[in-house]
Amino acid sequence: MRTIAMALVVAPAVILNAAAALADQSDPRLAKLFAQLKATKDGDTGSALTRSIWEIWFQSKNPAVRQLVSRGQAHLRARRFRIAAELFNHVVKIAPRYAEGWNRRATVRYLLGNHKGSLADIERTLKLEPRHFGALSGRGLVLLALEDAKLALQSFEAAIEIHPKLPGANLNAEALRRQIEKNEI
Repeated sequence: MRTIAMALVVAPAVILNAAAALADQSDPRLAKLFAQLKATKDGDTGSALTRSIWEIWFQSKNPAVRQLVSRGQAHLRARRFRIAAELFNHVVKIAPRYAEGWNRRATVRYLLGNHKGSLADIERTLKLEPRHFGALSGRGLVLLALEDAKLALQSFEAAIEIHPKLPGANLNAEALRRQIEKNEI
C-alpha cells in the first residue's frame, strides 16, 4: 500500500504546473471539455484537454486570489508546505466558492500529513466542482494513507469515470483491485 501511495505523490506535480487566469469551475467551456475528455481515445488529445480543464480551474477574476494562488503554488513546488498552507488558507477565506483554493489546500494538508483536514477540503472542492477528477484521485490517496483500500478504490474509480485516462488513478485502481482480490481469496 505504501508503494502505491508513494507512486502517487507524483500526481500533484502535474497539478502544480497549471497557470492562473480569469474564470473558475463555473466556466461554460468545461462541459464540452469534459465530454471530449470522456470520449477521447487519443492520449495526446486527452493530455491537452486535461491541461485546458486545469487552466480553467485555476482561473479567478479576483486579483488577490490569483496572487495568493501563484505564491502558494511557488511555495508548494519548492516544498515549503507550511507557507503554501497559509497562503491557501487565505484563498479559501476570501474566495470560499473557488474550488481550486480548497483543492490546493487539500493537497498541502495531505503532504503535511493532515489527512482529516485534507478530506474535509476535498469534500468542499467536490461540492463546488463534482467533476474534479484531481480531488477524487486525491481523496483516493488520502484514503490509501488511512489504509482504507476499498474506499480508496471507489474514489479512484469515480475519478476514472470522469477522466478515463487519468494515469495515477488508473494505476492505483488496478493495484488496489489486485490487492483487494488477493486479500479476499
